[in-house]
Order: sequence, then structure tokens, then C-alpha cells
Amino acid sequence: MEPFYFKSYERVVGVAHDVKELEKEIARIGATDPACVNWHLEQGHIVTWLKYIGNSTLAEMLKGVKDWREALARIRDYNTIQQSTTQKRKWKKVKAW
Repeated sequence: MEPFYFKSYERVVGVAHDVKELEKEIARIGATDPACVNWHLEQGHIVTWLKYIGNSTLAEMLKGVKDWREALARIRDYNTIQQSTTQKRKWKKVKAW
């Protein structure tokens, strides 16, 4: 699958291959070049890429978000929910024994 490329004036300033890297790059680039991340959000590039990699849940959570700080908060919420769900599944397996 194709990674997500953060571009600023035709120059690649960051790359994300998955949600974890996306979170890291949004935090890093947002702190130094918020207009870059905000532009990708406003244009729907990140939402489109998330759908492309099969993550429609996070894509929906980021739909309409135009500020990198809000996007970062929602990605962190998503990750917390995912971790919680994974832990519950593991706990059910242990209890089933």
C-alpha cells in the first residue's frame, strides 16, 4: 500500500505508513508547520488515505476536521479505544480457559 506523504510546497516533509506513524507525523509537523497539516486536512487528503488503507472508522472521525490539534486528539482517542478493545478481547480469552 502507498504511504501518506505530507507535502509542503511540493516538498515531502513527512511520510506515514500506518496510523501510528500518522499520529507521530501530525504531532511533529503540526508543531513546526501547522499550515501543512491543516491544508491536508482541509483538502480531505488524510481522510481519503485512511479509507484507502481500510480504516474507515478513523476516516469518519477525522471527516471535517481542519485543525491539526483536533486531528491529533481524535487519533489519540481512536488509539485508546482500539487498545481498550484489544485488551478486552485478550481478557475474554483468558477467562474462557
